[in-house]
Amino acid sequence: MTWSKILLFFCTLTLSACGVSMKEEDFRATQPILVLEEYFKGETTAYGFFEDRFGNIRNQFKVDITGTWDGTTLILDENFIYNDGSTEFRRWDITKTGENTYTGTTENAIGEASGRTSGNSFHWKYKFNLNVGDSIWKVKFDDWMFLQGQENLLNKATVYRWGLKIGTVFIAFNKTEEDFVPQPHETASPQN
Repeated sequence: MTWSKILLFFCTLTLSACGVSMKEEDFRATQPILVLEEYFKGETTAYGFFEDRFGNIRNQFKVDITGTWDGTTLILDENFIYNDGSTEFRRWDITKTGENTYTGTTENAIGEASGRTSGNSFHWKYKFNLNVGDSIWKVKFDDWMFLQGQENLLNKATVYRWGLKIGTVFIAFNKTEEDFVPQPHETASPQN
């Protein structure tokens, strides 16, 4: 490989890393409004997969989630079933710290996660000890969730290690009709 090709490769890599990223305020006017503790209260089912940085699907999974809200803290009990038959339990304790802000902890998180809702979106960031084979990798998650309709929440989480993207997790959450309770701002006005 010639020096000019090597230089072109690194310039392309640098420019692609400098792209414009999403901001919470970009979604302020989007509907329906996502209220995290209302969406996750009760039973939620999710399906997802991990795609490595080369575009290969490395793992697929289903998650059954039970959420409870006590007025301050949202507890999410997550039961994962992976496509290889293995299982995992994870519990998130998510505290509402302001009108649209949250912090959270779970067993393998490094420090606290932090997040903010804006319109139909939730932006959630945290560091995590990720089991990879016989190793534990310290990684960073940058999650974006978007409420689509009233029952579906789509999640795209970019995963970084040493500042480099190693892959993306895609998850689709779904509420069953019996678990969905319309919010006051979504109730139709009476007919005249």
